[in-house]
Amino acid sequence: MGDYTESFRRSLEDPAGFWADAAEGIAWDTRWDKVLDDSDAPYYRWFTGGRLNTAYNCLDRHVDGGRADQLALIWDSPVTGQLQKYTYRELRDAVARFAGVLQARGVGHGDRVIVYMPMIPEAAIAMLACARLGAVHSVVFGGFAGHELAKRFNDAKPKAMVTASCGIEPGRTVEYKPLYEHALKEAQHVPDTVIVKQRDTHRCALESGRDLDWDAAMADAAPADCVTVAATDPLYILYTSGTTGAPKGIVRDNGGHAVALNWTMKAVYNLDPGDVWWTASDVGWVVGHSYIVYGPLLHGNTTVMFEGKPVGTPDAGAFWRVIRDHGVVSLFTAPTAFRAIRQQDPDGQRIGDYAIPQFRTLFLAGERCDPDTLYWAQNKLDVPVIDHWWQTETGWAIAANPMGIEPFPVKAGSPTAPMPGWNVRVIDSEGREMPRGEIGSIVCKLPLPPGSLPTLWQARERYHQAYLEAFPGCYRTGDAGYFDEDGYLFVMGRTDDVINVAGHRLSTGAVEEVLAEHPDVAECAVVGVRDDLKGQLPVGLVVLAAGVDRPHAEIQKECVQRVRDEIGPVAAFRHVAVVSRLPKTRSGKILRATMRKMADGEQIEVPPTIDDPAILDEVRQSLQDLGFKI
Repeated sequence: MGDYTESFRRSLEDPAGFWADAAEGIAWDTRWDKVLDDSDAPYYRWFTGGRLNTAYNCLDRHVDGGRADQLALIWDSPVTGQLQKYTYRELRDAVARFAGVLQARGVGHGDRVIVYMPMIPEAAIAMLACARLGAVHSVVFGGFAGHELAKRFNDAKPKAMVTASCGIEPGRTVEYKPLYEHALKEAQHVPDTVIVKQRDTHRCALESGRDLDWDAAMADAAPADCVTVAATDPLYILYTSGTTGAPKGIVRDNGGHAVALNWTMKAVYNLDPGDVWWTASDVGWVVGHSYIVYGPLLHGNTTVMFEGKPVGTPDAGAFWRVIRDHGVVSLFTAPTAFRAIRQQDPDGQRIGDYAIPQFRTLFLAGERCDPDTLYWAQNKLDVPVIDHWWQTETGWAIAANPMGIEPFPVKAGSPTAPMPGWNVRVIDSEGREMPRGEIGSIVCKLPLPPGSLPTLWQARERYHQAYLEAFPGCYRTGDAGYFDEDGYLFVMGRTDDVINVAGHRLSTGAVEEVLAEHPDVAECAVVGVRDDLKGQLPVGLVVLAAGVDRPHAEIQKECVQRVRDEIGPVAAFRHVAVVSRLPKTRSGKILRATMRKMADGEQIEVPPTIDDPAILDEVRQSLQDLGFKI
């Protein structure tokens, strides 16, 4: 694909030409009038006047183009012991039939559909069926609290909801009906129709006149054709937490999204059509949208959908078993998954139980990848381990190692370089560019490339305030970091995670790197806590590797000394607690802001995306044991 420097230069100097070339990889019903429409700057749009259908590009064009019998989707579910495989033809037919089910219930172009599902094939089928009709899907985690689901009903105003009778976690079944009934009672706007996929593990009662059984509806459904939509029409809404408590509906358009994701599958991930690709995430997250469903299917890959965990389904060898069984060539997951595997299997012995000669690359994102985790994965797997950085808002990588353009040497702790289309700058509070090596706010100069958010759902002013207002002409990422002398970008955490210790700016990510290098530490988090004397102090929480039975006091003392030796006394690091687990979201993001507020004695609202609220009690007790008055 040429060299990186030339691709990057052209993408910034001639964005219309660069992305017009990339758009040739997509089937269009009508060619665009303008590649980059700047008539309403800073609210840029891509491929205005163009028309297409995303589901057609994901499925029908591959069926017609010779991939009808290639596997499109493999569903592997260790929590149920089930395995299902769909060819491109079979998946196209299932999507067309379910689009017919929705169409028969009055769902059409522009209507919204809530998808409240576990990690089952029907979730992807529902998403693609909405895209086929030109309807706008909004995926909400199955098992999400009823109160939070009600907020999404009120904002999206869906015509229908697609759900299941339950989700299945290791050791427990989560019944969905009580949760969504709570939402239906609380919300001011409720969907007309609820379509329920009944699972064998638990079946729920259906409400007459409102609820529809998925299997019964599919049995006699007439398939629906693809509906052509404008490139600028919304494909989906994905809600992310807002600082006001009201969720922010990230909008993704059809045209720019299809062009960008199809392009990334080769440029970023170095995949060829037909390769088997696995993203170990959830369709409730942007990673699941982009790289379980849309990206691989747009590109003609086989995508693996996994209903399980990195450990516990049944053990720390689960990932290697899936890679072996399905011939996966590349895996994309969160660093936290590898920290969990390492915690259970520190020596990586389970990897040797599975022959995976075809496996060639591991991609990590979703949480900053500490160097120790990267080195561990690299040494145990003997393949390149590629960290990359992006956000729900951006839809794909802002910075990565462009494996399909020109791979760079890996630098631990860095997602490498800005990808073509992303004009990344590191600036101070006045908008001045920071010298190399100095931490500042990371921003991206407008226009953002295709596939990134054009706006928020029904909230253009809020979009401006959240992302464009702070630094005019730029998108505010909310992350802090720096460029090194070689031009590698280092993302050190959210802007709030750069703390001020007696006037010295300190990245909590830098302290985490030191703690993670301790041989007994499997995982850690550092937060800045208010201090009357120094302004803020770093506080560490560490999770120990399985089998470590040394006194905690010894390990805590060693951790403090390591930080003193590596960063210096200026860090004023002397508070560290050992905990059994860290509080995280279901995607594996550590809830640093929640812990910081807790340590500062502020009232906290338990985040709706938290994986296990009970762990907050242990963290609270650990902070109290360190002397914080909570």
